[in-house]
Amino acid sequence: MQGNEAMARGLVENGCVVAASYPGTPASEILSAIDTWRKAEGANMHVEWAVNEKVAFEIAYAASQSGLRAATAMKQVGLNVASDPLMSAAYLGTVGGFVVISADDPGPHSSQTEQDSRLVAMQAKIPVLDPSSPAEAREMAGLAFQLSEEFGVPVMLRPTTRVCHACQDILLRPVRNLQRTADFRKDPKRWAATPKFRYELHVKLNETLSRIAAYGPTAPRCLNRDPGTRRAVVASGVSAAHAQEVASASGLWDSFAFYQVVQPYPLHSAFVEEIRSAYDEVLVLEETAGVIEMQLRDYRRVQGKLSGFVPEAGELLPETIERLLARFAGRSLPELPEATPAAGKRPTLCPGCPHRASFYAIKKAAPKGIYPSDIGCYTLGVNLGGVDTVLCMGAAIGQAAGFYQAYRVTGQPRDIVATIGDSTFFHAGIPPLIDAVVQGARFVLVILDNSTTAMTGNQPTPSQGTPAGQAVDIASIVAGCGVKFCRSADPLDLPAFTALVKEALAFSRDQGVAVVIAKSPCLVDKSVRHAKRPQAVVDAACTGCRYCTSQFECPALVYDEASAKVVVDVMICSGCGVCLDVCPVKAIRQEGGKP
Repeated sequence: MQGNEAMARGLVENGCVVAASYPGTPASEILSAIDTWRKAEGANMHVEWAVNEKVAFEIAYAASQSGLRAATAMKQVGLNVASDPLMSAAYLGTVGGFVVISADDPGPHSSQTEQDSRLVAMQAKIPVLDPSSPAEAREMAGLAFQLSEEFGVPVMLRPTTRVCHACQDILLRPVRNLQRTADFRKDPKRWAATPKFRYELHVKLNETLSRIAAYGPTAPRCLNRDPGTRRAVVASGVSAAHAQEVASASGLWDSFAFYQVVQPYPLHSAFVEEIRSAYDEVLVLEETAGVIEMQLRDYRRVQGKLSGFVPEAGELLPETIERLLARFAGRSLPELPEATPAAGKRPTLCPGCPHRASFYAIKKAAPKGIYPSDIGCYTLGVNLGGVDTVLCMGAAIGQAAGFYQAYRVTGQPRDIVATIGDSTFFHAGIPPLIDAVVQGARFVLVILDNSTTAMTGNQPTPSQGTPAGQAVDIASIVAGCGVKFCRSADPLDLPAFTALVKEALAFSRDQGVAVVIAKSPCLVDKSVRHAKRPQAVVDAACTGCRYCTSQFECPALVYDEASAKVVVDVMICSGCGVCLDVCPVKAIRQEGGKP
């Protein structure tokens, strides 16, 4: 099973009762897998996609306060959103085991940053476990519950992309039914502590960390027999797996003592003393920051990221680790040949994606506008010239307001059209929209509503509702925020949608925020039945101007060098028909239709 599935299995096997998450790669599959195991085992659990990571954390934490085992899962930038309750929960502690999975993305592969969640755990003063493989991630899910309940603190489980998405054979174990019932015991001095009592809780937390730093089950372990050298390699996470494999294969295994750290924070105090007294040279391999290296505290002998020996950014790939180990052992390796960059295509929106039509309409309606955007597959609108900024979840609206105020103050009015996805709007778009209305900002917000969280695997959004609850209407929320102009349209009807954006711009210039909801389902969402349209074809009138391929960039439209005309790749064309309105000479028509 995949690493994310293995962690999910570990949580379910060890009596997790409540699990909440917000999707984000590389963590997206964890909650889906929890729900799959829940159904397969008939476990009595509450499993939910929350509106954002902060809400997910709070839901799961409340279950822990009630004495049940609970977990929340997110990616590293999602942990930023959940950091407020995390910092406080560290002081208040737990009753039932509480596991916070924060999946890091060294590289990064699909993130704005490659930040290290272990640094957040240090700031919050909670222990963190660092698995090196899917099997170890499954084991650590159970260990995290055990550690959390023994010491009464949240425990972070921190896999990285290579662990989350690796696959490994895992033997299933029985699912434990702990037969607990929710039993929240009121204790205002703890659960509603005022600043005076928070100080006392902080003192206790520091004492707890000292005890965790002596906890046997999470102590570092030496993976080879001490070869009698005064050199040691200390590694954690997937770097430990790579280093073990590389050292064995390259004949370096007996050149140093090799330690794997499974709890990088707090680092075991006895281990720190052992390393400092037994070894003259120490190499630390970890992603992404020097968390272990920092705690060893002897920079004269310890080589790592802080000393400059190990690269400070990016993944520690096997070939990088091989060279680091050889250099540390005093051996030379032949220089690696320069890699020739492989030719390829840049990422682009799917053929027929309604977002492509939305961005094209926005550019037509506001050709000199500023286009703040957000986190989602629609970020690829940058290829179309329809995205100027991407900061973080929900920032499109706040930045649109900021651009308006900046240009207002200096007397230079500009058209501003912000774009945000439906899931992202629910996640973090509502507060800045309220602020924009209150502060009198003037811009157009296009909510790209494809009725799913498309980028991370088509997880549901609040507008779809749940069997236990009801759907939440985006237009009603927009109206509740005080917006006076809110209209919906299908962007695949390009002329009508472009006209609506122009109408919204006219309103925004004089009266305030205008919202357009671009409502059209995601084409890869298999839960939606899409209407079939006649196949698009290019007739002889095509001039080969390439306007459709450069300005609309649909992968199904391909310029044929031989004929100097554009042709339609019928294998991937969805038949959306938008290109009929894009072609400046009307050379694209639907099969069977007139030129």
